[in-house]
Amino acid sequence: MGQKTIVVERSMIGGACPNVACLPSKNVVYSAKAVSLVDPKRGLGVVTGTISVDMPAVIRRKRQMVEGLVKMHLDNFVASGVEIVMGEARFIAPKTVDVKLNAGGTRRISGERVFLDVGTRATIPDAPGLAAAAPMTHVELLNLERVPAHLVIIGGGYVGLEFAQAMRRFGSQVTVIQHGTHLLPEEDPDMSEALLELMKDEGVEVLLDAEVLNVAGRSGTGVALQVRVGATQRALDASDILVAAGRTPNTDTLDAAKGNVRLDSQGYIQVNERLQTSAPDVWAMGECAGSPKFTHVGEDDCFIVLNNLAGGNRTTRDRLIPYCLFTDPELAHVGLHETEAKARGVSYRLLKLPMAAILRTHTLSQKRGFCKALIGQDDRILGFTAFGAEASEMMGIVQTAMIGGMPHAALRDAIFTHPTVAEGLKSLFAISG
Repeated sequence: MGQKTIVVERSMIGGACPNVACLPSKNVVYSAKAVSLVDPKRGLGVVTGTISVDMPAVIRRKRQMVEGLVKMHLDNFVASGVEIVMGEARFIAPKTVDVKLNAGGTRRISGERVFLDVGTRATIPDAPGLAAAAPMTHVELLNLERVPAHLVIIGGGYVGLEFAQAMRRFGSQVTVIQHGTHLLPEEDPDMSEALLELMKDEGVEVLLDAEVLNVAGRSGTGVALQVRVGATQRALDASDILVAAGRTPNTDTLDAAKGNVRLDSQGYIQVNERLQTSAPDVWAMGECAGSPKFTHVGEDDCFIVLNNLAGGNRTTRDRLIPYCLFTDPELAHVGLHETEAKARGVSYRLLKLPMAAILRTHTLSQKRGFCKALIGQDDRILGFTAFGAEASEMMGIVQTAMIGGMPHAALRDAIFTHPTVAEGLKSLFAISG
């Protein structure tokens, strides 16, 4: 837009997603899938010798991808004329920050506008001895050039489940400790149960309604955990710990009050529906502003701010936000969950189809799972969830129909290529719910 712009970055050009989150984790997950595809139990007819995992090579492939993505971001910065300042900024006054430079020294920067996009980091639960045990977060695990003998994962959410399956396929013994009574508790009970069955079939031990009471030792050399599971206690010995139990906003070093930027009780930046903070000409975007914790939402936040700066009137209200859990098979969702619809008193019809009814899954030998849709009284789609092979691709089609306000019959009557997973939508929406 031709305006003088400075980006202050603590360490990772491009942020978390290309460096230590979405893309590198899916890179590693795919390597784990390659291991599973040559498993003779899959019956795919691939005959090999002894299978082994070269973990340094797995990480090397990931690093090559990350290096390419970082270069892409650097090239974009150069092309746009943005100045990059490597260091950590904190407010000293409204719209003015001091930057502690990575190379040494400080630099003071003031601007007409300030945009806060400082993200979040993995939360370390307050369990006795856990922090002293130096557990891994996703950042350290994605650089681990060995296969842990026994990996304990604290948390049964997106990060925990993706890594649980991948590390198990690489050869680790894996135990997941989930504080709640269900995996992915925000999902409907049938989806949570399906994920639990997947983890058990993969050989992952899952402890539900569990809590870490004490940790001794050091992750990487050996740890001993005392865990409450329901009403009982048990001892658990492992080689490594991965913490995947939520996120903490990176606002604790921002000195936000000096910039007249208000935080909520959890440390997230308070914003309105146009992502404006309490301070004039200061905006916050992405996870630090309490937006749903997905890269695509942070990106949309940016487009909302840019649109409004150009005279538009976009807001965060009523956004249709999709997401996907990249286990194998995938879980993908958009719109209302059943539990949400019931809690809100929304009237709906439920359509549900096993993935085995979609012929493409037979060609892949991946018949696990099901898909379901909620249909409103006006025959429009209120929500869609799929757990199965290529679920994310099905979800993208349904999301497009929802954005267009199409009745579900439009997908029922569409002609999809055979054999694809997409054609399963014809069967799903032909069900009389």
